[in-house]
Amino acid sequence: MSLQEELQGPPPAKLIVDHVSKWFRQKRQTVHALDDVSLEVEEGEFIVIVGPSGCGKSTLLDIIAGLERPDKGRVLADNQPVIGPGRHRLVMFQESALFPWLNAFGNVMFGLKLKPGLRNRERREVAKFFLHLVGLEKFMEANVHELSGGMKQRVALARALAPNPRVLLMDEPFAALDAMTREQLYGDIQQIWQKRRKTIIFVTHNVREAACLADRVVIMTPTPGRIREIFEVNLPRPRDFNSIEIARHASKLTAALKGYLAPEAVVSVE
Repeated sequence: MSLQEELQGPPPAKLIVDHVSKWFRQKRQTVHALDDVSLEVEEGEFIVIVGPSGCGKSTLLDIIAGLERPDKGRVLADNQPVIGPGRHRLVMFQESALFPWLNAFGNVMFGLKLKPGLRNRERREVAKFFLHLVGLEKFMEANVHELSGGMKQRVALARALAPNPRVLLMDEPFAALDAMTREQLYGDIQQIWQKRRKTIIFVTHNVREAACLADRVVIMTPTPGRIREIFEVNLPRPRDFNSIEIARHASKLTAALKGYLAPEAVVSVE
């Protein structure tokens, strides 16, 4: 398989979340995490989910990834039920979760080792391509401890993209970074999305981040998590995080949240 064939890969997936509910049952209590959640995500769409802590955002992401099973309802990827993890749906977490004994190149290569149909030379070419895509071609041999927080997240992003998944699930991937690094990564992820056109579902507490990145913003209620409203963000890309247009959209999202959240639960607008 040539590098070009591997990079072209299958088209992005369409996702359907169909009346999903989830409970976490323990001896002392039962937590109703999600209640009758339904959502359709088009091929190549960038969806951002916003809501307070404990509203079930990450649980919904885990169910879409196949890491959790819903108690009611189902998730379909291209009309096929999601019953477990799969290499076409990869998750990027808040922490980079890099292997400290591997360098940047080795971490990206790790995600390619189990992919069928690739010889070692082709895996190396793919790993180099994605490290170049995230701007780290000069740091391929760098050890993990030598990388800044932003660089680590770029390596994690390259590792998630390298197996060419159809869906990329991102669980607050920039939350632990400083403001300047986050803003730079907002530009990076927009450029990568425009080039690769993956279906992306991105979880955040930050409404301005949501307005900057999303085609549509899904707002969830506190426990049990339900979809309250869906906002379309019809702005051209690339978008400037500090622009007036983004601030206006963020204000609309904040106003909607304040309409049904307790004051202490309103998400960040920084």
